[in-house]
Amino acid sequence: MTDAFLVPPTSNAALAARDLNVLWHPCTQMHDHETLPMVPVVRGEGVWLVDADGRRYLDAVSSWWTNLFGHSHPRIAHAVKAQLDTLEHVIFAGFTHEPAIELAEELVRITPPGLERVFLADNGSAAIEVALKMSFHYWLNRGHGEKTRFIALTGSYHGETLGALSVSDVALYRKTYAPLLLTPELAPSPDAYEGEPGETAADTARRRLLDMRVLLERHAHETCAVIVEPLVQCAGGMRMYDATYLTGLRALCNEFDVHLIADEIAVGFGRTGTMFACEQAGISPDFMCLSKGLTGGFLPLSAVVTTQDVYQAFYAEYASGKAFLHSHSYTGNPLACRAAVATLSLFRDEPVLERNRQLAAHMATRIAPLRDHPNVADVRQTGMIAAVELVADKRTRRPFAAEERRGLRVYRHGLENGALLRPLGNIVYFMPPYVITEAEIDFMVETAVAGIDVAVR
Repeated sequence: MTDAFLVPPTSNAALAARDLNVLWHPCTQMHDHETLPMVPVVRGEGVWLVDADGRRYLDAVSSWWTNLFGHSHPRIAHAVKAQLDTLEHVIFAGFTHEPAIELAEELVRITPPGLERVFLADNGSAAIEVALKMSFHYWLNRGHGEKTRFIALTGSYHGETLGALSVSDVALYRKTYAPLLLTPELAPSPDAYEGEPGETAADTARRRLLDMRVLLERHAHETCAVIVEPLVQCAGGMRMYDATYLTGLRALCNEFDVHLIADEIAVGFGRTGTMFACEQAGISPDFMCLSKGLTGGFLPLSAVVTTQDVYQAFYAEYASGKAFLHSHSYTGNPLACRAAVATLSLFRDEPVLERNRQLAAHMATRIAPLRDHPNVADVRQTGMIAAVELVADKRTRRPFAAEERRGLRVYRHGLENGALLRPLGNIVYFMPPYVITEAEIDFMVETAVAGIDVAVR
């Protein structure tokens, strides 16, 4: 009997082989899978993923930061199942439906004051595209067609479609496509890790606001908007900064008459300790981009929430040519909207943020000893997001060479020991679902610590 007949057709090995014969995965050098095992997942249970061979993995990264309340959450699942029996999809131009209306009403209710109009799209990058185009088109409609540029932060990441990538500053993603992209002005990030000796995070934020002021003095006349990820620059390495920066940035945008776009795609819905990160600065942006956790990780959906002033700039007779002619085939998909309504109801009905603060405090206690690790330069945390910076030399903060792929060693160790840890380069981070228990946090951190020890040998 040949080996082929010994492999069950629904085993990890069989499913992985079928996958590698036809699929091309995101953010992946597929050649790696000649030695790196593909993991076929057959079901999810809370914070756990279960593969075809029955092995379990704690989802420490919330499946790319989308999952808020655990896999297969019964309340969200029930809402989607009920919606399936009535309406799966309908064109969203000239038609509407209750799930989208309910969702928009709730987003207007819970987002910062002044955000009163909701434009729906399919995913995070699409939301960024909408906000960029809408900001430019606003100024055009108001008679300021000279405003065609954007300001972003160094180390920023806003997605991988061309517009979103244009306002991103992570070379790994941007460099190859640079000839195709817009060129933004880049303001130095207020990243506290890059602060000067003796500076507090707030000091760094105030100093970087001076840099932003200089840019606006030079470029405000041609600038549509400043775009930032509030409090945490996630894909850029979980870089964290003080809320003072957002407060000052809102004031600068008002002073120089440019829009402020808040990319809360990864940090919204309780990740940073408040419902939205902007709340910690007491500000309202002109555009807030939302996705990922919006549907609790069930279905793709995004939203751009904006002001009545922006909406009114497009509201005119058709012949004026001022309409915002941007669409997606699955805009306002009822299934996704119903999942989002159910997800947001959990925040309304349960003490989610209070529990998150308790979990975040426990995570802080468990990761604190890593500050003394000889290859850890920084341990940082904002709410339910924590990160550990691995370096070759702690004193000088000299990083490991990228080609050594130390983070990949942590990833492998995690899989071998029942945890999905997916470092960003040499930055090990934790962003688990909110239903994680303290015991599961202990397991997650212990597995990561052991993986770090393996990685830095």
